[in-house]
Amino acid sequence: MKALRIKLRQAQASYKKPEVNENKMTYPLPPFSTVIGAIHDACGFKTYKPMDISIQGEYNSLHMRPYTDHCFLNSLQDDRAILVRLRKPEFLSKAFDKVAEAKKSQGNSFEKEITVDVHSRKLLDEYQYLRRLKRQFDEIKKNEINPQKKELDDKKKALKKELTSYEKGSSEFARLKDQIKEIDRLKKELENNHKNRVKMEYEIPYSYFKSVTTSLKYYELLTNIELLIHIRCEDLDILEIIYNKVYNIRSLGRSEDFVEVTNAEIIELKESITEEIESSYSAYIDWALIDDGSVCVSEKQDITAQGTTYYINKNYEIIDNQRIFDKKKVVYTSQYSVDESAQNLFVDEFENKKYIVNFV
Repeated sequence: MKALRIKLRQAQASYKKPEVNENKMTYPLPPFSTVIGAIHDACGFKTYKPMDISIQGEYNSLHMRPYTDHCFLNSLQDDRAILVRLRKPEFLSKAFDKVAEAKKSQGNSFEKEITVDVHSRKLLDEYQYLRRLKRQFDEIKKNEINPQKKELDDKKKALKKELTSYEKGSSEFARLKDQIKEIDRLKKELENNHKNRVKMEYEIPYSYFKSVTTSLKYYELLTNIELLIHIRCEDLDILEIIYNKVYNIRSLGRSEDFVEVTNAEIIELKESITEEIESSYSAYIDWALIDDGSVCVSEKQDITAQGTTYYINKNYEIIDNQRIFDKKKVVYTSQYSVDESAQNLFVDEFENKKYIVNFV
């Protein structure tokens, strides 16, 4: 069977588990979806190309690194936390500029500059102007818009009373109905003009400002990683494209988790196993192969060490504008072996070693 072998190194990486929200935990190897996504990006594929992946490897150590987590509050607070201005909220971006920071837990005011540290004078001036503008709009609504609406309502009430004096279908009845409709139109126009002005001059600019709190959290980081990845495709032309573009892979995990591809080669995997082979790397193994005995895991004190079971994302479908991932049940294990009875497994002889290849 033809397959593409990729061997690579990473100085560090964090393959974040999506279900973890507090401290960011990492998988021991990159998920299938991470590898497939990196390949599609490197090749410039615009649509999903079906492929099966085998991932194995090792890392030197796992560390906990601290980081500052930023949490956006549900509502903007004038007296607490950190005042920031989003750069491009219309693109759902969380990038922001720090405006000012409250010095105490309460009793502060960004608008009045009470016990706050100012980081951007220009942005704080904008925030303070918008707060004043909101009060001005409230006064306009109270002293100008509402009295005009009441005057129109009174006219409408008088016309409706007069309307009862005429028969339906008469010219006077029709004239009064037209006047009532015109009053409704004027009232709606008055309300909409004010709402649109408030929206454009106040609500949209003010929505750029948010309150942010910070907390110290941790993420897991793997170091000195070696990965051996095998890829198979029914369409061998796709496999050839991946081979030609494999050195375009820049990172796996986070954007800063850079990759060094040390070997890439289209190879012929051995489809029959004629002897017992022990693993050289830790790997994701299809749970069914361990369950049916095709893959034998190590035993410690007569207890079978099955490894760690994961449900790993592979590919996805978009249903109702949501990504629905196909999750594969695998076991991450480090000491395992196969023999002549193994099914659906392959062997790659590389660098004077025999590697067990399990496609998922």
